[in-house]
Amino acid sequence: MSAPDVAIIGAGPAGLIAAETVAAAGASVIVYDRMPSVARKFLMAGRGGLNLTHSEPLDIFLARYNNAPPLLRATIEAFSPEALRDWAHGLGQDTFIGSSGRVFPKTFKASPLLRAWLSRLESLGVQFALRHRWLGWDENGALRFETLQGEQSMQPRATILALGGASWPRLGSNGDWRDILSAQGIAISELKPANSGFRVAWSDSFRERFEGQPLKNVALGYGARTSRGEIVITKDGIEGGGIYALSAALREGVAAKGHATLTVDLRPDLTLPDLVARLSRPRGKQSIATFLRKALTLPPHAIGLLHEAALHRDTMLSAMPPEELARLIRELPVRVEGTASLARAISTAGGVAFSEVGPDFSLRLRPDVFIAGEMLDWEAPTGGYLLQASFATGVAAGRGALARVGR
Repeated sequence: MSAPDVAIIGAGPAGLIAAETVAAAGASVIVYDRMPSVARKFLMAGRGGLNLTHSEPLDIFLARYNNAPPLLRATIEAFSPEALRDWAHGLGQDTFIGSSGRVFPKTFKASPLLRAWLSRLESLGVQFALRHRWLGWDENGALRFETLQGEQSMQPRATILALGGASWPRLGSNGDWRDILSAQGIAISELKPANSGFRVAWSDSFRERFEGQPLKNVALGYGARTSRGEIVITKDGIEGGGIYALSAALREGVAAKGHATLTVDLRPDLTLPDLVARLSRPRGKQSIATFLRKALTLPPHAIGLLHEAALHRDTMLSAMPPEELARLIRELPVRVEGTASLARAISTAGGVAFSEVGPDFSLRLRPDVFIAGEMLDWEAPTGGYLLQASFATGVAAGRGALARVGR
């Protein structure tokens, strides 16, 4: 392959939308990736329904990016959730808004959208070089790649790095770009798990009985932050959409004190007086588990969580007066003692500091190199925010590269 106008390293959503942006303007593009196929994490994310973005008002949407730098906010405003939906529609993939406000393709899958997208990229002349692992630059500034045929080099007019974070490394993003960029003097914040599970020291009996069980429609709280959704009991702790929304705050709490206490409201649809009234009914000869199941429709694993909390209080559920038991159901404490591994997290916090990039997403120390996607130091909860920022920064980096090559 001859040297293109723009080389893009990383074939995830940020890299592919950057390639489309560049190629649509008439510049030549080659997309490199170390894996044998493209967009592997994108496809995995779509297995349970591809959540492209969210329909909430833009000011609320932008608030989901905690402490987002102005450049990221401006970039999402420039390529908004509505723009992303229009883009999908242009690929023949109409979208719909779910009951939660999240936006999905009507097919509910990633694969039809990706097939249509790759067909468009092919029609625009985008080339792909797979099984190419980026090694950095040589002494002349050319890109170095490890390939099945040995090391190769390429010197494009501009380069876009869209190498992702370090979660789910088996799908392609392992964070090995950190050493390459750090050696260039570029500041990189530590990569940390985001939208991750947390470790909890369950009793052996609870773990063995309830591992894998979901708790639906619970309300969670940590400090001033709250969320509502589903959590799943795991062998080592908890995970799920409800916990992911609080993961940044919980992670920092654990980092500061070595642990953090999450509160779980098992019946958020009932008021405290309602709970007390139901728990004040005569129990008769029923076991406490049977009584709670019938009075409050609590599943066995929710009752198991209550037993775990009572165990830590050195008491028994059956000995608690209705008022105390109602408060425990409303504010069940769960002590988390660490995050799940970075490799198992849905996304990554940290990355290239925004102070290192200009308004066109070029590196200040290497103006011909642009950064996009999860490599940058931002994080957001699940709900469409992750893909939205990846697409928006990919478009912005593509436009920056076009300006660099004079298109």
